[in-house]
Amino acid sequence: MSRDLRAYARNTNVRLALGAFFLLFVIGVGLIYLVYGREAAVLGFFCMLAAMLPVVLTLLFLFITDWIVKRAGRD
Repeated sequence: MSRDLRAYARNTNVRLALGAFFLLFVIGVGLIYLVYGREAAVLGFFCMLAAMLPVVLTLLFLFITDWIVKRAGRD
């Protein structure tokens, strides 16, 4: 078994992010549904989805920038 700590940290960060999204969307929308009803849960889902758009665009920009920098460094 290899001891690649960078890969372990990357996997841990991905799992933490997926867990946070799960808590936010599944548990959060479920609680909104239980307290306020179906229509509010649908609206809450779309509001959370819209709020995640800047985060996703920022991460996409950073991944693309990282990819460009790594490719430029090979030459």
